[in-house]
Amino acid sequence: MSEARALPALIAGATLIGLAPVFVRLAEVGPTAVAFWRLALAAPVLGIWLLTSPGPRADEPARLPWGLWLGGAFFAGDLAVWHQSIHWTSVANSTLLTNLAPVWVSLVAWLAFGERIGRVFVGGLLLTLAGAVVLMADSLKISAQTLAGDGMAILTSLFYAGYLLVLSRSRAQFSTPAVMFWTTSAAALCTLPIVLALGELLWPASARDWLLLGGLALLSHVGGQGLIAYGFAHLPASFSAVSLLVQPVAATVFAWLLLAEPFGAQQALGGGIVLGGILLCRRAMRADRTLTRRRVCAARRCRPARTA
Repeated sequence: MSEARALPALIAGATLIGLAPVFVRLAEVGPTAVAFWRLALAAPVLGIWLLTSPGPRADEPARLPWGLWLGGAFFAGDLAVWHQSIHWTSVANSTLLTNLAPVWVSLVAWLAFGERIGRVFVGGLLLTLAGAVVLMADSLKISAQTLAGDGMAILTSLFYAGYLLVLSRSRAQFSTPAVMFWTTSAAALCTLPIVLALGELLWPASARDWLLLGGLALLSHVGGQGLIAYGFAHLPASFSAVSLLVQPVAATVFAWLLLAEPFGAQQALGGGIVLGGILLCRRAMRADRTLTRRRVCAARRCRPARTA
């Protein structure tokens, strides 16, 4: 039953994260400062969630979760570099290249963790990425001036892949509120020195900016990342990462609704291709599990009976 809820949780989480670019665009503080406040305002809420959740799981380690601090450092790098890349290249370039993260997650999950990656799954992943390209094709720009920002966006995808892999492995040991609180706290502590070193405007100057930052923290981080952390506990890392490619679709729709950015037949087609690719990956994952169960059953039937 938990697995049946995991995919809707991932989709809902990716949709809420799709709101993040709108908040980042509207908030009038430095780009890395926006990332810091997203984390700093979310941390107390996540702390309350952790303290009020039903006690630690029986198998949850009592020691300081250093692995989660590593995940937080990856997430801090993801947010800081991504927000900077937006200022050096187009939003479309940055969003598309950042969403290469599922490719890195799938490769590491296959090579290091032994997750099965079949041809159908690879086809679904490529179809999903192709849908993202179609979705943002009108805004894509490739030139010498955008190379620095494009490189930052690729670096962002590596940071985010590292965070997702840590998230996937940690969820076998820690509850969702523990994962969220510790990774968020670590990311906030890593992000603040970057803001100060860059000399960015840190403090919001108006109630409007505080509301935008609060919305980013509660909706995109506590809500979006919390649902993603739950989903990663019940689904393979490779498939979970591919499912997050709903994010650029959601971001495009929210930009159309809230920022009056264009949305037409091409964007609708790209979004449909993304969803089709995710469904293909889901089908491949189910087929692989069915095949694995059949092999296990066959091995058990062929096992020789014990003799006295």
